[in-house]
Amino acid sequence: MNRSDISNTSGVEDRSKKDRDYPAPPSKTTDQNFSIWWALQTVIFTAMITAFLLTMWTPANLFSDQLLTQIQFSIPSYETPAGNHLLTPTSVPKARIGIVAGHWGNDSGAVCPDGLTEADVNLRIATLVKQYLLKEGYQVDLLQEFDKRLSLYQAIALVSIHNDSCDFINDDATGFKVAAAMNSPFPEKTERLSTCMIQRYQAITGMKFHYNTITPDMTSYHAFNEISSSTTAVIIETGFLNLDRQILTEHPDVIAKGITAGILCYVRNEPVTLQETPTQ
Repeated sequence: MNRSDISNTSGVEDRSKKDRDYPAPPSKTTDQNFSIWWALQTVIFTAMITAFLLTMWTPANLFSDQLLTQIQFSIPSYETPAGNHLLTPTSVPKARIGIVAGHWGNDSGAVCPDGLTEADVNLRIATLVKQYLLKEGYQVDLLQEFDKRLSLYQAIALVSIHNDSCDFINDDATGFKVAAAMNSPFPEKTERLSTCMIQRYQAITGMKFHYNTITPDMTSYHAFNEISSSTTAVIIETGFLNLDRQILTEHPDVIAKGITAGILCYVRNEPVTLQETPTQ
């Protein structure tokens, strides 16, 4: 064998050894198939995680401890745990309104010759007002004249319902009166409640505002000094049990609707013109 033959044989042996030590790389087609399959798995997994998070992260349980518990038990199977683990949103408490039935639980108030009492008329009207306000979605407390709950009583508004004398005074002794505390810490609120009550009550009942006979007994009404200073309150005498007796006893629903409308005007901040209401 000559040198050239030996050299060629060595080259063949060297290449065979390299081939054994370094296998040929995978074909381009195999790489592409693997990449496509890996990408497909990634997309499917990402979609499942996204769907899971969108299902779990609701306003009711976002950042809650129950969310972490749900994730812990849901990831292995990608299913929502059995049962309702979502927090139930808490509704906003309804506004509270107090209605005092004048003289109820204390005395009869004014008494007519035939036995009709102011306390009975007041209670009937106050009960209707409570029913109307409940239908409007408010919390309502029906209170006695000297109810223990009046002490530091807190509500968006309080109205005490009364009536005037059953005696005949003169032909002008007809109509209603509304008064607030003489020294209210929030005069703008009491003025607005008074104005709402006067305008709405007058519009519904057709009765006149008897403003020139408002007495110190009304502006210094005992409940004004008992309730919380944050509670806006007024007292209303819905009419005279003599000349206004018919509407007061035969149509208490009209009287109650007038009072209710005045309260709703205030709590709903309905438009009202303060300057149009005459004052004493």
